[in-house]
Amino acid sequence: MSRNDPLLNHNFLISLIDTSSLLSVIGTIASKVLDSAVGGFSECTGIEMAMAPEEYKEGGRNGGLLKFPTRVTWSNLTLKRGLANSTELWDWHYGFAIGEGQRRDGMITLLDEQRSTRCIWYFTRGLPIKYTGPALNATQNNVAIETIEIAHEGLYQVGGLGTISGAIGAIAGLVG
Repeated sequence: MSRNDPLLNHNFLISLIDTSSLLSVIGTIASKVLDSAVGGFSECTGIEMAMAPEEYKEGGRNGGLLKFPTRVTWSNLTLKRGLANSTELWDWHYGFAIGEGQRRDGMITLLDEQRSTRCIWYFTRGLPIKYTGPALNATQNNVAIETIEIAHEGLYQVGGLGTISGAIGAIAGLVG
C-alpha cells in the first residue's frame, strides 16, 4: 500500500521569465524548467489570493445577508535568499528606478523528495516593488540575506503535471 504524505515545504525553485515575446516565453519556460532557476531562495511567501464578498441586504430578509463574489486580489510575493555574487535581483529592481525596467513572469516549483515537480504556481507581469539588502552586524555571524517583494497581476496553479512537457503546455496555455 502506497502512502500519500503531504509535500514538504523546503524543496522548491523560483524562475523569473522575460516575457517580451510569445516565442521567448515558450523557449524560456522550457529552459527555466529544465535547466536552472534564478537562484537558491531560502524562503518564498505570499502564495495567496483572497476574495471579499459583496454583501446585499435583501428587503424582508432579516435573518441574514446575501453574499456575492467580487474581484480576486493576490498578495505580493516575497523571496529571500543568501546574498551571493549575482546582482540580478538588485539590477531588476534598479532598472525600474532608472526607467529601463521590464516586468517578468515567474514560476514557483515545489519538488518532492526525488526532486520531481509536484506543483507549479505561475505568476504574471511581476513588478519588483521592494528590494531589501542584508542587515549588516559585525557582532554576529549570520548569513547575509537579500529580499525582493514582487507585485503581480495573477497567480495560477498549474495542473496536470504528469510530465514536464504537460506543464510547459499548461503554462503556454495560460500565457497565450
